[in-house]
Amino acid sequence: MSFTGNYICTSFKRECLIKGHDFTTGTGDVFKMALYDSGASLNASTTAYTTSNEISGTGYSAGGFTLTNVTPVESGTAAISDFEDVNAQNCTFTCRGALIYNYTAGGNAVAVYDFGANKSPVNQRFLATMPAFGAQTAIIRLI
Repeated sequence: MSFTGNYICTSFKRECLIKGHDFTTGTGDVFKMALYDSGASLNASTTAYTTSNEISGTGYSAGGFTLTNVTPVESGTAAISDFEDVNAQNCTFTCRGALIYNYTAGGNAVAVYDFGANKSPVNQRFLATMPAFGAQTAIIRLI
């Protein structure tokens, strides 16, 4: 198993200070969630989308699911953003984790998520539920 936890990618943090990423709903950058098997080597040092160990299967296309942005807000001293849940129907594949990346910016990595175990829908719905939209819980938060 190569997944070792959940990370906001270090390169993403640097890019936020240089050129930024636009998470604005409807007009911002396009972000995607690519799914990977347990052999993927993704962690905080991941800098870009890769096809290495990306899954294939029914209901999943290479490059991953297009995410729907939630416009960033301030919450106390944090800045937070989020995405709508991924809800794909009639899926058959096995995945261990995901990479969220900025498709508009050429595939720059944003975050890596370890699902903790393989997820293997068989002609079923694949649901990736995003955490609550809050300063301590949002999927993207700068605190």
